Amino acid sequence: MNEQNRTTRQNSTVTVIGLGPMGQAMTRTLLTAGHPVTVWNRTVSRADGVVSDGATLAATPSEAVEASDVVILSLTDYQAMYDILDGATESLAGRTLVNLSSDTPDRTREAATWAAGHGAAFLAGGVMVPAPMVGTEAAHVYYSGRDEAMERHLTTLTLLGTPKHLGEDPGLAQMMYQAQLAVFLTTLSGLMHATAMLGTAGMKAKEALPELLSSADSIGDILRAGEETPGTALDAGEHPGDLSTVTMMGATSDHIVETSTSLGLDLALPLAVQAHYRRAIRDGHGGDNWTRIIDSIRGPR
Repeated sequence: MNEQNRTTRQNSTVTVIGLGPMGQAMTRTLLTAGHPVTVWNRTVSRADGVVSDGATLAATPSEAVEASDVVILSLTDYQAMYDILDGATESLAGRTLVNLSSDTPDRTREAATWAAGHGAAFLAGGVMVPAPMVGTEAAHVYYSGRDEAMERHLTTLTLLGTPKHLGEDPGLAQMMYQAQLAVFLTTLSGLMHATAMLGTAGMKAKEALPELLSSADSIGDILRAGEETPGTALDAGEHPGDLSTVTMMGATSDHIVETSTSLGLDLALPLAVQAHYRRAIRDGHGGDNWTRIIDSIRGPR
């Protein structure tokens, strides 16, 4: 790419559709970097702040799409994309849709096919930071979709956060996003369960959470200490039980269930965890490493 084309692309108009906190943060990040930004939102008043900051409000989705070669979508789910753009499909040809909304990998693949049917390139993405961190050095965004589309808009997308392109399968970024959220949401539930547990002993959340967060922070270090590259043994189908076995961890899960029961706490989370270990023990893997619970999580093969 020559310098003139690079400059043109860096200063080209970008469209952002969906102005929740994330869409507003992305709009402001792009404006700060010198991009003209056209926006559209179903609730028009949500555009007031970014319009004051310099964005241009489109009157219709078609007008928003036609303003830019790249259209970034920050919506509740993929159905919202259809609801908004079904009346603007004639404007999609030759443009790139970058959908940063959350949904399932299958719906993401269907959306890529839908976009291609209207002549548009499609990138799926998952922003892995909250809105206030968009555009900072701590931000990163997973993408998947055609290499050419990613390369064409790499300079612009990098402004939002470090891009991590996982491959051409449009569902891959959504899969990674959901996997990351599975860790995040179960950790949050675990923290609240533990806080509730300690609360029955009179410990305030402001006393409990610092200790619990310290424990959560150490999990990555613990896993890395056991294996130079975590996951290598899993890929090889190896579960050496020299440090922590299914039986040992299962006994711990039993104690958590018993304690939670005696305290009158909700048992949904501890029972789910206990079930993983009980199935592994039932299948004869009590002496294996705790990672053996992945077998039942994967389901029948």
